[in-house]
Amino acid sequence: MLAEKQALIRREVEEGTGAAICLEEDKSGVQTAIKLWFADLERTHSPVVTLRPTGLRRFEAKLAFGNFAADTIRQIQRASAEEVQLARALVASIATSAEVKIGNDQTTDNWLINDGSFTIIAEKRGIESRFDDDSVADTCRELVIPILAAMAELYGYDPVEELTPPDQEALTEGAVKLTVIRKRERNPRNRLLCLRIHGAVCKICDFDPGELYGEAGNIIEVHHLQPLSFAGEPRPYDPATDLVPLCPNCHRAVHTRRPEPWTPAELKNVFCNG
Repeated sequence: MLAEKQALIRREVEEGTGAAICLEEDKSGVQTAIKLWFADLERTHSPVVTLRPTGLRRFEAKLAFGNFAADTIRQIQRASAEEVQLARALVASIATSAEVKIGNDQTTDNWLINDGSFTIIAEKRGIESRFDDDSVADTCRELVIPILAAMAELYGYDPVEELTPPDQEALTEGAVKLTVIRKRERNPRNRLLCLRIHGAVCKICDFDPGELYGEAGNIIEVHHLQPLSFAGEPRPYDPATDLVPLCPNCHRAVHTRRPEPWTPAELKNVFCNG
């Protein structure tokens, strides 16, 4: 039954991770599973997540590495401190709704990928109608996407940037920093973790696009409380305290003041007293 949901699984995982994904059926167990890996890597060279139904109302997602993933692991080990922090936070966020085990008795706070024996196993129990579209999508969001998003962050997948218009080729250093800000704010892993922590409701006006627009309501944006252009030296940041969800209107409003944007608290005060 899970094999029939491959298009749904691919759509959810690619949107959440920002990376192209390959899938295939795995019929080696009692129940058919789905293996997922990065499309630009051969399966044997990639981190692979196997999504498998277990028991009657459970799903398990297991991360393991292909037999020839040594070069991929070396690339992952070169990740920056910021990327490592975000990857760990993504995996830790699974524990709010599922059980997480990391190989070699590592914890969600300080795990490292030392070699190809590294594993992450996440299991969610008590899933009603687990093969319904909504249940499969929720399982992907809660188990598969955070794990593969963490690997995408460590491996270095970047969101696609818009081409610079010809009349803006001679950019100042400040404009370059603004480009970095746009890139970070558009990073789907940042957005994923921000919404897992804070929810998909605007922190200024309390607007919930999903409640109003349904499937078309996936429009909440992510805002850096301290613009990266003001941060000086690069530093790791915590999505729990450095990022907030804002609706498109409020996000645009905070950036109407330059060079330092309005804070969400300042605009919330205006909104509440307006």
